[in-house]
Amino acid sequence: MSDDRSSSQPSRSWLDRILGAFSGDSDEPSNRDELMASFKEASSRLNLDQDGLTIIEGAFDISTMQAREAMVPRSRIVAIRAEQTPDECLPIIRETAHSRYPVIDDNLDEVLGILLVKDMLPLILQDSAERAAFDLRSVLRTPLFIPESKRLNNLLREFRDTRNHMAIVVDEYGGTAGIITIEDILEQIVGDIEDEHDIDEEDDIRDLGNGSFAVKALTPIEAFNDRFDTDFPDEEFDTVGGLVMQRFGHLPARNESTELEQWRFTVMNADSRRIRWLQATRIKDHTSGDQTPGQTPTGRS
Repeated sequence: MSDDRSSSQPSRSWLDRILGAFSGDSDEPSNRDELMASFKEASSRLNLDQDGLTIIEGAFDISTMQAREAMVPRSRIVAIRAEQTPDECLPIIRETAHSRYPVIDDNLDEVLGILLVKDMLPLILQDSAERAAFDLRSVLRTPLFIPESKRLNNLLREFRDTRNHMAIVVDEYGGTAGIITIEDILEQIVGDIEDEHDIDEEDDIRDLGNGSFAVKALTPIEAFNDRFDTDFPDEEFDTVGGLVMQRFGHLPARNESTELEQWRFTVMNADSRRIRWLQATRIKDHTSGDQTPGQTPTGRS
């Protein structure tokens, strides 16, 4: 009897094909797109949902992305000056609610160190005279400086090895181009990471008081119109986020704002892929909807 096993052998498994991509097998995936296609093909057998695939794709992304693509740019850095007293710093800390800040001398190109807010907690037990005499320089952590071109996967490894959570990104002239945190890198992999200061996603629209509302970007335009008696068109876009994105003409960063009719929309929560939450404020003295989107300085911890 002839041996027909060679003609009836099953095709190689998805794992064999993926491993082949790293072994140089010419019959296996030759680029990232083909490799991701293999993962998607195997996703049902692995019980791998879309979130899992997104994380895998994000892990591939950070190996090619540079610090300049994920950093908080210079214009949005919240910094504390070394000569400021604790009483002068606290309003900034309360407003922005970050856990660490770059501390500068005269300008952003002169970063002296990183202030961890927890290092100021002992001041709570001190009187006003002792607080006034407190020198921020005494508690600063050594800053980590990196070039704009540093790969995110290498930076993530450096963060882990040095136990740093923030780096100062410098340009080719040695000036401060931005800051980047470990959270910024992780968000490239898993999407936006929310903390206790972020918006509760239970409701699509939440009243923030003072005429402002937190609006989930995926809120249907029809629902927004019904809630506020507006008439935003929904022929081209279904969601408020899509409508606002068209107005910006680009993927906006956190705290960018623009106006549509009698409303100002400010990005409250966003990552490198999408808008999540918007602050919608009715403009009392509306004169024009053609204002150029602006930015308010902010930063991340």
